[in-house]
This record gives sequence, C-alpha cells and structure tokens, in this order.
Amino acid sequence: MTVRRWLILSHAFNVDGRAESLTITDKIPHLVAAGIEPVVLSSVMGRPDATVTHEQLLPWGPGGMRFDLRHVLLRRWGRGIAYRVATVLASVLLAPFIAIERLLGGVRSQWSWALPATFRGLRLIRRGDIELVYTSGGVFSAHLAGHWLKRLTGCRWIAEVHDPLVMPGLAPRNRHERFLARLEGHICRHADLAWWFTDGALDAVRRRHPELDGRGIVVLPGAEPPVVRTEYRRGAQCVFGHFGSLSPTRSLAPALRALAALLGARPELRQLVRLEVYGSTLDPDAQQALQSLGLEDVVVPMGRLEFDPQTGLSGRARVMQRMQQVDVLLMLHGELSDCLEYIPSKLYEYFWARRPVLALTHRNAQLDALVRAHDGFVAPSTDAAAIVAAFESAIERWQRGALPDVAVPPVTVADAVRRILEAVDRG
Repeated sequence: MTVRRWLILSHAFNVDGRAESLTITDKIPHLVAAGIEPVVLSSVMGRPDATVTHEQLLPWGPGGMRFDLRHVLLRRWGRGIAYRVATVLASVLLAPFIAIERLLGGVRSQWSWALPATFRGLRLIRRGDIELVYTSGGVFSAHLAGHWLKRLTGCRWIAEVHDPLVMPGLAPRNRHERFLARLEGHICRHADLAWWFTDGALDAVRRRHPELDGRGIVVLPGAEPPVVRTEYRRGAQCVFGHFGSLSPTRSLAPALRALAALLGARPELRQLVRLEVYGSTLDPDAQQALQSLGLEDVVVPMGRLEFDPQTGLSGRARVMQRMQQVDVLLMLHGELSDCLEYIPSKLYEYFWARRPVLALTHRNAQLDALVRAHDGFVAPSTDAAAIVAAFESAIERWQRGALPDVAVPPVTVADAVRRILEAVDRG
C-alpha cells in the first residue's frame, strides 16, 4: 500500500476529555489503517502521541502563550501552590503585551497559534511529500493556518469545521465575530473539501456562500467503541443518567420541572425513579429547581468518576461502564440559536452504550431523527408537557420490561473516515 502523508493541524489534538480533541484524535488509527501517514501539528495542551509524527508548538502571541501554558502546568503540577504561583507570575508578566494584542487585534488569543503552525507547515510542504493539509477545529487557528498555507503554497486543503463560525440568525457584532465570518468565507472559497457535522450547519453555510457548492459535505463524527463492556440488568428503580457538562445554556432545569410535574400527578412513581448526574455540578437554575421542587430524594449528583484503584478502571472507562448500566440516558440540547446546527458529541457515545436516549432537543430535525432511529425518546426542550410525556413513556416501558439494549448500530468513527476518504479521492 502506497503511503500518503497528510499534514494535520489541530490545536487541541490529544487533549483528554475535550470533544474537539476526540473528533480528530480518534480518527488517527483509521487513517493509518487506510494507508495515511499523519504528520500532526498541535498546541502544547495535549499529551504527545508517540504513534505518529507529532510536533507541539507554542503560540507566538502573549494571550495564546498564557492560555496554553496554564494547561501544561496544570498537567505537570496539578492545582497546587507551584501551579498557582507560576500562573499568576505569567499573567503579570504578559499582561501589558496581552492588552496591546487585544487593542490591536480584537481576536481571541488562540489566533496566534496559526503563526508557528504556518511557519512549520511551510517547511514540511516545501519538502515535497505532503499530499494535503487537513485542518480540524474546534479552535479556529487551525483553519487560519490552513488558509495561509493554501494561499502561500497552493497545497490541497481539507477542513473539518466543528462548530458554526457564524451564529445562526445573528450578524457579527464585534471584531472577533467579523473575523470568524471572514474565515468562514475563506474556507468556502479556497478549501478543496470542507465538512460540517450537521445538515443544518451545511445548509446555513451554503446560503451564505453558494460558491461552496459540491465541495461542502456533512460527516457525522461518530464515536469509538467503549473500552469496557458490561451487561445491562434491570434494577428496582428506573435510573435516568445524565453524563457531561451543564451550564446556564444547557440546563437540567426543564427535566427537573418535568419530573416534578409527573411525580406530582403520579406519586406512586416516586420510589421507582432516580436521576443520576455525572461529570458536572448542577447548573444554577437546576440547583434552584432541585431545592424548590423537593426532588433531593430523586436526583443524585454523582460528580466526576475518577480512577478506581480497586478495579484499575480509569474515570473515562467507569463513565462508559455506567452509561451501559443505567436504564435511560438523558441528553440536553439547550435552547440557543446554534442548536439548529449542532448535535452534542455525547450523543454518539450514548449510542455505543446501547441504552435508549431521552433527548430534550431544540429545532433540529436531524438530531430528532437520529434519536428516534436508535429507539429513543424525543421532546422539545421548550414544551413542558412533551417532556413530561417522554419521561412517563420511558418509565412505563421500563415497568413492562421493554427497555432492552438498543440493537441499531451506532455511528462510528470508521464511518466518518470512510466518508472523508471517499470525498478526498473523488477530489
């Protein structure tokens, strides 16, 4: 098999626990299996990957340097006194330069990682054995470097756009947002291939940039199989599990209000229902709702799962194990305008757990269809009655013993890589 060398630019490559990192890092073994030799340029935030050629670059701007160094020091020293002293000292020393950078540029600090990525990328491309440049973000600086390399060398450029660069329905309001809008235009005009993760995102980009035409596609990112498998067993309670972050824009409160309404109407269910919350503290609205609605006996904040010395399982492995054991997986979508173009990456991990998903979604037909196709429950996050009905339906199915493992195949990273390679080869 002929080796094809791809230059991959990803600011957050191999950073534990970040979705934008998993999206590219998980693809590497599949690319290698397909005869691709990755040459990765990343920030210093993640861990070096010894399985590929991987160079870590510090940004050249003061704001980016402070941002990346915090992650390096945290990984090496933890949050102890040495970390706190070093980060305060770095902030004080860099503060005047950061102020000048913000005054002159008005763009978020990660932009300056594009400078060393472009400089190093130029040297690698001019060596003559790079087939194409693959930018992945997440952090926009990878795409900025890809654009510069395309203009400077004429190299083939493919771009993986994780999140909308332009918020749906909103005109850019400041210098940073105007910069991102211009960068989206560069991708649509100059990239040889670009893909987004949802139909809504691609449709919106094509409306703004019809010149993209057939060079834009949709690739569902998928997820890798869990590192551990465990058997689901129905217990004495119907356990709903939420895994992942909570915030004011992705609040657990609508689910709590629905549970309170359902248990108020059907108090006999109270002893049968439990909601476990993993990986995050409750968001402020949910914390207030938990107390005001009197759900402390139903909702259990479990916090983060860490390494277990007794079993040898990592925190991530324990999370995957617990996902496979709960009766129903709860997914929150939020209610912001970008929900039209966004599917939580956690959904693909949920599919691998093989448990039914109850999803509170917002104006995203593709997401609704995915959940229903995998035998899940869907309710609009703004429709209180529909959320109550979804919880009630899930509980009633559990009571009948009708919540077996989902047999529908999950969406895989291998599928995503196969689609990308097909599009590249059609070229």
